[in-house]
Amino acid sequence: MTHSTPPRRDQLRTQPTTPLATALALASRGVPVLPLRVGKAPLGNCPSCTKNACGGRPNMKQAGPCTCPRPCHAWAAATTDPHTLTSKAWATAWKQATAVAYHPAGVRLTVVDIDHADAIAWAHAHLPPTRTVPTTRGQHWIYVGTMPSAHGVRPGVDIKSRMAYARWLGPGTGRMAPLPDAVRALAVRQEATPPPGAVASSPHARAAWDRSVATGCRHTERYVRTGLERGLALVAAHPESGAGSQAFQVARFLAKQHRQCPGPCGVDALAEDIVAAAVAVGVPETYARRAVTNGMNLTAHTAA
Repeated sequence: MTHSTPPRRDQLRTQPTTPLATALALASRGVPVLPLRVGKAPLGNCPSCTKNACGGRPNMKQAGPCTCPRPCHAWAAATTDPHTLTSKAWATAWKQATAVAYHPAGVRLTVVDIDHADAIAWAHAHLPPTRTVPTTRGQHWIYVGTMPSAHGVRPGVDIKSRMAYARWLGPGTGRMAPLPDAVRALAVRQEATPPPGAVASSPHARAAWDRSVATGCRHTERYVRTGLERGLALVAAHPESGAGSQAFQVARFLAKQHRQCPGPCGVDALAEDIVAAAVAVGVPETYARRAVTNGMNLTAHTAA
């Protein structure tokens, strides 16, 4: 999968008339694309790839040997190769296609998919402005940089970057901003908090930080939560390497803030959130827990 410069705002202003023509125009600019059928869904896998019988494609999370010439495996089939896009194996897919999707991370982008007016209002209040693309119900906010994709990070908000696809709806307007920590933190909170009734397998279910576990803390709840969220965003910003070391640094910093508190401050609950953030970006739980424990213990405090 190729990586190229994100398309400029002045590119592709005139939309081609067919999904295949749109796909070829995008691919010529280094954007990996795939066809979408009715319902904005990718084409189903062929019989050889159904239920991942082929083992999956090499670029998927669970890398496999699949070399299927058809557009199977959704985002993982996205390509910039015009010969593949116009091949006989893809011809049936284009006949069924009603739209084109692209793989955001394949062109070093993250799409914040915002579904309704309330979510758009929230984005304007909490996220830095960037290029926006109107959608059927809301907007796509597009940032430069990649991160893990996550569904339902807030009501009406999904994040599409790695291992995901986004529908191509045009180049949008505005200048693309760098991917902010505020967006990374959304995915950390979503991955670190199991849905109601779910059982967390790794890390284990834990008590959230609140005043009930921090009766002796001298800080306001807003101060503690802001510090924690910034720390989690720093951990999430190291998906490739260094997340364990960052978790250690965040734990040490947070513990230091409570050194003068009469206690208890509920730092154990804060530690569990940091561990969860590190595990969410691929750090083995044992290593993450050791790093956070060392960070907390390095600062001599009596807040526990």
